[in-house]
Amino acid sequence: MTDRRSRHRRLAALASLAALLLLTIIPASVARGATEVSINLRASGLQALTQVTNAGDGTDRLFLVEKRGTVRVYQNGAVKSGFFLNIASIVDDAAGERGLLGLAFHPDFETNRLLYVYYTRSGGDIVVARMKANSAGTSVSTTTRQSLLVIEHSRFSNHNGGALAFGPDGYLYIGTGDGGGAGDPLRNAQNKSRLLGKILRIDVDKTGSGPYDRYGIPSTNPFRGATPGLAEVWAYGLRNPWRISFDRTTGYLYIADVGQSRYEEVNREPPNYRGGRNYGWNVMEGKHCYNASSCNTTGKFKPVVEYTHASGNCSVTGGYVYRGAAYPGLRGLYMLADFCSGKIWTMPAAGSSLWLRRDTSLMLTSFGESENGELYGVTINGRLYQFGTK
Repeated sequence: MTDRRSRHRRLAALASLAALLLLTIIPASVARGATEVSINLRASGLQALTQVTNAGDGTDRLFLVEKRGTVRVYQNGAVKSGFFLNIASIVDDAAGERGLLGLAFHPDFETNRLLYVYYTRSGGDIVVARMKANSAGTSVSTTTRQSLLVIEHSRFSNHNGGALAFGPDGYLYIGTGDGGGAGDPLRNAQNKSRLLGKILRIDVDKTGSGPYDRYGIPSTNPFRGATPGLAEVWAYGLRNPWRISFDRTTGYLYIADVGQSRYEEVNREPPNYRGGRNYGWNVMEGKHCYNASSCNTTGKFKPVVEYTHASGNCSVTGGYVYRGAAYPGLRGLYMLADFCSGKIWTMPAAGSSLWLRRDTSLMLTSFGESENGELYGVTINGRLYQFGTK
């Protein structure tokens, strides 16, 4: 464990240096690039998909998360028969935004076989649980499930969040929705003493006592100790963060947050940040006041980019900064899409300009990376695509 922590610290330091360089030398030609994105169908016929990810274990597998509570494996150009994981019996996916929503593999999955799932259970409560694959890493038994977090979410069926990602620091980041309803009626997002409407950060390799007997709280979490707020909270003021990702080169954290009725947004945090940011919801939507009669923008961080609900837009699907080798024209660009309109944009990793790359009919629910940094996406109608340039 000490070696792994040291490795993460070294990677974080390198990421900080790379980020500083990127901020100053990103070429103008990248930001102005207008090459159309290519979309290549790789698999179809699956159930509604909510995520695609890899295990980082050298097998070059892609894991396809089905909303109903199952995970399939795509390898060597085909979807393998059977399930890698099947927890459909305990997942409530009856409502549109409920289901198995997130999957993250431990950075040491190749040796410890641990993975983490984010789902809604019967009644709507959110569960983040740890599971363990067999020694070959080919399947997961339901008997290995251990709940880490259970967050009450029974009032409304929407805004469940569902993002899971390990950061360069080795900690697990968790994106939760505000609890649902229009305008955050439960006032969760601005309340640091509630876990909804937040990015949480926990240490899955340590345990404490009392409520933290299944995970640890990083010593640098902003609300650990005397500062008011729950110790798990890393950032707050979010409506429904639908996908978070870390740039594998710079360590920047990208948070795509679904808007209410006018604006969709993407937020960005630098590596080695101290945490504690307030992203504004429900005081603000995007860069604008949501409720003008009580809008105080003091201390609230505006997104690096936003777009409106014009032309059929309605819900952002956050993506990744492309760091693969196959498509040099995409390198250093963050890709995102709108679930309703099908539009696909890119923005420079350290920039704030959106460039439309493709107008499609795809209903993309998630982007994901292969082990070598190639970019994929999945849709609500059970299809897997790979993205590139023409």
